[in-house]
Amino acid sequence: MSAKQKLTEKRPWLAWIFFLATVVVVFFLGLLASSIVERRAEAAYVNVPKVEIGKFEPRNEVWGQNYPREFQSYYGTADTSFQSKYNGNTMIDMLEVDPRLVVLWAGYGFSKDYNQGRGHYYAITDIQNTLRTGAPKTPKEGPMPATCMTCKSPDVPRLMNEKGVAAFYTGAWAELGAEVVNPIGCADCHDNETMNLTITRPALVEAFERMGKDVTKASHQEMRSLVCAQCHVEYYFNKKTVEGAQYLTFPWDNGFSVEAMEEYYDNMEFSDWTHSISKAPMLKAQHPGYEIYMTGIHAQRGVSCADCHMPYKSEGGQKFTDHHMQSPLNNIANSCQVCHREEAGTLLANVYERQDKIIENRDKLEELLVRAHVEAKKAWDLGADETQMEDILMGIRHAQWRWDYAAASHGGSFHSPVEVGRVISTGITIAQETRIELARLLADLGHNQAIPYPDIATKAKAQEFIGLDMEKLNDEKQDFLKNIVPKWMEEAEEREKTYDAVVKLQE
Repeated sequence: MSAKQKLTEKRPWLAWIFFLATVVVVFFLGLLASSIVERRAEAAYVNVPKVEIGKFEPRNEVWGQNYPREFQSYYGTADTSFQSKYNGNTMIDMLEVDPRLVVLWAGYGFSKDYNQGRGHYYAITDIQNTLRTGAPKTPKEGPMPATCMTCKSPDVPRLMNEKGVAAFYTGAWAELGAEVVNPIGCADCHDNETMNLTITRPALVEAFERMGKDVTKASHQEMRSLVCAQCHVEYYFNKKTVEGAQYLTFPWDNGFSVEAMEEYYDNMEFSDWTHSISKAPMLKAQHPGYEIYMTGIHAQRGVSCADCHMPYKSEGGQKFTDHHMQSPLNNIANSCQVCHREEAGTLLANVYERQDKIIENRDKLEELLVRAHVEAKKAWDLGADETQMEDILMGIRHAQWRWDYAAASHGGSFHSPVEVGRVISTGITIAQETRIELARLLADLGHNQAIPYPDIATKAKAQEFIGLDMEKLNDEKQDFLKNIVPKWMEEAEEREKTYDAVVKLQE
């Protein structure tokens, strides 16, 4: 007789305890098995396609029928309530916050209007509303080319397929007003059949090809950043690639660094505009987020853009990528604390400390650049010639390019604070050296007094200083939004009805 049997004979109530314990264990194992089966059934049900998604289907609502969780989370980008210490997703008038920007961009569209970008949901609305796109009364009016629409909508891959890439880059942006109406979404990053991440904008593929790389060989983790790199990058419109087209191009042939791209632009004698005060041939950095991210510690550790801005989440037992693309500071638990064990308050303080230090020096560079532009104008007014001004204007160009590269990078002071700090410090050095050259030239021209800093305490004062008629610009824009944009939307609705009818007949 075993020891257990002897024990139960002496204490028969123990047998009942063993029996009940076994029943409880079996019960909970049954619950676990039932839960697993239920979750698998739920997953299978959720992933059953409810509609067939066409190859160039631009409407997020159609994709959302098959992928409701991702679609629902995507519409979180419509929320504009989050504001961090410096940015966030709320509407912020950056020219009002920092009027120096108006002077730095004098003669360029950004001096008219520059708002903090909102979520992807507003991509179409914001490009229609901004003063930078003007108020065209006819489709062929400018001032911006059709190429400006490239990153705004999943309608773009559809149109590139229909028209051809070069043809899409030809003409004015208003010509596409009734065609590009769906905000950034599913078809920009996903294959319609497999849902795999895919590159839909040729500029990224072409840039990699020129560097001798094949973007199709990228891993899934790399793709979780590369789909963002289709748009969150530095770019320019090359008028020499295809005649008549303003061909979207990434200046990566020499590398990603601020110096490498500067060399690329200098060698081809490219400029985005001529500064209306200093007459310097200027470069406007777009948003080199990917390039700066690649120099930071997160990229070195293999962390992708999506890991922080679109972290995984669970809902009803299903794990999926949160498509509420937003600042990690609004989602620290899922974005940061997955890897970092510090308290949320500590992590937030770490971010703000880096931003504070970067922006302190960035503001100093802005002031130096404003002074350089004003002093250059004085030199021209005193009779300086192009030979005397050539090196000075190039110095202004290079210093402001570094400032803009850092300022426009969207999170660069956190993504790579060491690199951004280096870029700004070199910009300060160049700006100071340029102002010394200007002082010598002004002295040679007979001017030995300090040139007063302009009164640009507000956005309105700065815009008046550079000669903008803001009342006229705003009136024209409101007329455009009232009379032209609604017609675009009506045309788009009719086109979608026709498309749906054709699809239904085909079925």
